[in-house]
Amino acid sequence: MARTKEFDPDVALQGALELFWERGYEATSMADLVEHLGISRASLYATFGGKHDLYMKALRRYVDSRDPSPIEVLSRPGPALAAVRALVEHYAADSVDDTRRRGCMVVNAAAEMLPRDDEVSRLLNVQWTSLEAALTTTLMRARAQGELRPEKDPAALARFLLVFLQGLRLMGKGDADPVRLRDAATQALSILD
Repeated sequence: MARTKEFDPDVALQGALELFWERGYEATSMADLVEHLGISRASLYATFGGKHDLYMKALRRYVDSRDPSPIEVLSRPGPALAAVRALVEHYAADSVDDTRRRGCMVVNAAAEMLPRDDEVSRLLNVQWTSLEAALTTTLMRARAQGELRPEKDPAALARFLLVFLQGLRLMGKGDADPVRLRDAATQALSILD
């Protein structure tokens, strides 16, 4: 007769996400996970696979649970540039309000795991490509609505904003001087005028 799990895998995955987000992949050992989650090593392996498997599940969960998702922000009805501004301001506010200085788990994964981890690389590239495509589409909509000057290149602007947003979240892990981050966001948005 099979034993029932003595823990909720969903709760355990969320706990693992929090620990990986706080410490990173390398600084989180299986012993740390066992202690933090209150689950035996055997149960962790049986449910999630190895440490890397658990990390990937936690990273995917992080990506899937961002609220609001960047794509949602950019897809809102109304003026397109307002949606782009809202996204940039959201990233800046998240960076300023992150009192624990955890940053963005996607950016953290990039800084720690790339280029040596192909699975993380694929996941992050999908995320970045999706965000860039959504930004490009929104900026094309802004140009069609007359909000963006015709000579502005939506694809080039989208690439710039993608890189800027990732850098903004990285800076938020450090000093996170609110004036520095808000001024940077204001300057980045000024290229849309």
